Amino acid sequence: MGETAHKKQSMALVIGASSLGTIFEWFDFYIFGTLAAIMGAQFFEVKGINPTTSFIFALLALAAGFIVRPFGAMVFGGMGDKVGRKHTFLITMIIMGLSTFLVGVLPTYHQIGIAAPIILIGLRLVQGLAMGGEYGGAATYVAEHSPDNKRGQMTAWIQTTATLGLLLALVAIGVTQHYVSEADFKEWGWRLPFLFSIVLLLVSIWIRMKLNESPVFQAMKEEGRTAKSPLSEAFLKWSNLKIVLIALFGLVMGQGVVWYTGQFYALFFLQKMLHVDLATSYWLIGAALVIATPFFIFFGWLSDRIGRKPIILAGLALAAIGYFPLFQMLTGAVSPALEHAQKASPVVVVADQAACAVQFDPVGKAKFLQSCDIAKSYLAKGGISYTNEAAPAGTVASVRIGQTVIPAFEGRGLAADALKAGQADFAEQVGAALKTAGYPAKADTAQIDFPKTIGILTLLVVLVTMVYAPMAAALVEMFPARIRYSAMSLPYHFGNGWFGGLLPFITFTIVAATGGIYDGLWYPVGIAALTVLIGLFTIRDNRHIDFKE
Repeated sequence: MGETAHKKQSMALVIGASSLGTIFEWFDFYIFGTLAAIMGAQFFEVKGINPTTSFIFALLALAAGFIVRPFGAMVFGGMGDKVGRKHTFLITMIIMGLSTFLVGVLPTYHQIGIAAPIILIGLRLVQGLAMGGEYGGAATYVAEHSPDNKRGQMTAWIQTTATLGLLLALVAIGVTQHYVSEADFKEWGWRLPFLFSIVLLLVSIWIRMKLNESPVFQAMKEEGRTAKSPLSEAFLKWSNLKIVLIALFGLVMGQGVVWYTGQFYALFFLQKMLHVDLATSYWLIGAALVIATPFFIFFGWLSDRIGRKPIILAGLALAAIGYFPLFQMLTGAVSPALEHAQKASPVVVVADQAACAVQFDPVGKAKFLQSCDIAKSYLAKGGISYTNEAAPAGTVASVRIGQTVIPAFEGRGLAADALKAGQADFAEQVGAALKTAGYPAKADTAQIDFPKTIGILTLLVVLVTMVYAPMAAALVEMFPARIRYSAMSLPYHFGNGWFGGLLPFITFTIVAATGGIYDGLWYPVGIAALTVLIGLFTIRDNRHIDFKE
């Protein structure tokens, strides 16, 4: 076998092993997010906490894993710059796989009480620490094997892994649902994808064990040029810390929110706001992922020719401009009956706004007994979009659906039985009025415009590919080799872990607070627009740097 063929085979192994292992880690991470609604019911439906809050709690548990990712980036990034790329991301993979498997055998709240959500959050934190060390290792490893003129294209394969991991999670869940009844899936079938992860872990270890150390790191080690204290060098020296901050606020902050909006928020929006059943929503998102994933490689290839900055910032700008119309079009394509009802008979809560609470109860203590809260609690639980209209102080709140007005009631001072009866009567009246006005209880699959829906979802994922495909190359090129693993990992995981990972929690909290099903989009739109402004003036093209130094 000639030298050229050997190099091709070697590069294929590098990309394949790094990508497959990272796909499996993302699979582990995203099973939880995909099953957020079920995880909320199993672990956070604590007595006294309403269903809206339990779902937001599940999203907060999802976010917990993202919050600690920067700390994992520092711990394992420092290890990767001192002892090597290969061994570090082998360790992170083992930690990730085992913690995911343990979620699959964890007793629920109804079995062991408050210990269940506490242990679950603990496992999510361990997952986040491991994920914090995984991505930087894989991206750095592939980049340090890549030809200088193909670094964007080669590292773009790593960028496909998060999307492919989500797709694999959707497939695993979909297959499980196919063979398990809906009731059994919610009771115990949800555990099977978590348990399946142990098989993927063993495959990943076997693949990663075939890899050799990065040639750039190996050369630094032989020449004695490795960093003695990479964390101090990366984050305590202003010349390096400044680049870390530029990378975070000029690139990754916006990329994080676009990634989670285009894939995760779109999935939750289908399920919670448009009331699409789980199987159909997974199928729709999965189809969009399959169609759009090749664009990762295309935009990675394009970034080698025109630069990383113009592609990433263009994707962010298009997201900021396009999110509101795209999600509004998505409503019409998925549930035309809902779109028509919202226009013909808008829902309005008429109340003394000073007497209204935010529909989020993190400790299960709020009683939501004021008339405004009773009205909004019912609407928030059903994912019904509404607007607010101010009324004079002391006015008993009412819900107006088109021309129909249903008065709420004051629950303070009522006996438990009377309160329960009042809530049931109010729910029956509002439910009947919504039905008369044409509001569907769930999306009618026969009415879904599948080509248009998949087209919209595919556009959302294409925006993800624009901002994400060139990102690994952009980040690794910003830092010297001796601190590359540590320095590029931290802004990446702050941007994705905090700004991106908190997106589902923040957006749905906004929706619960305001009542508008599109209001949560202001968060990713604002972050994306801000990143464009910062990136225009701070990001430089580093495609042609001496990558070995």
